[in-house]
Amino acid sequence: MRAAGPGLWVVIAVIVAAVVSMLVFGSSSSPVGRGSVAPGYSLPGLDSPELHSLSQLDGKVVLVNFWATWCKPCEEEMPAMERLYQELGPAGLELVAISVGEQAEPVRAFRDRLGLTFPILIDADKSAATEWQTFAFPETLLVDRDGMILERYVGPRDWDAPAYVARLRQLLGAPPEAS
Repeated sequence: MRAAGPGLWVVIAVIVAAVVSMLVFGSSSSPVGRGSVAPGYSLPGLDSPELHSLSQLDGKVVLVNFWATWCKPCEEEMPAMERLYQELGPAGLELVAISVGEQAEPVRAFRDRLGLTFPILIDADKSAATEWQTFAFPETLLVDRDGMILERYVGPRDWDAPAYVARLRQLLGAPPEAS
């Protein structure tokens, strides 16, 4: 019996990679990124079992943030995210923080300790994170009024920095901040 040549191993590796990709990303493995339609989600809120979905925010500018309580960079960016929400929430910015892989109690303690007021959803089974193809935390996606992804930010950000505030004000149609 003859040993398999290197070409056969390449074919096997490609098949295995395709199967793994289908299992991880589902049948629609189109990349989720700039210019793509934002995937949906249906998740309970932190303080109620009522399900929330992105479609409830149709026509709005939305920052969708994926994070976890064990993630130090997530914790470090949350105060700036709260300040951004306080400043631009009244102008129509929707901010949705999706806690990934955790139950409500540690998330509630985290929220209370940091004094967060923006909506927090629970993705305990990681289904939304998988659908949105997020695996590094924090990861934030900016969704426009038409449900299209404008930006994908991997890693923590200083969300209340002038550049982010100005971009969001422009998307919201809000007047520029007075100097």
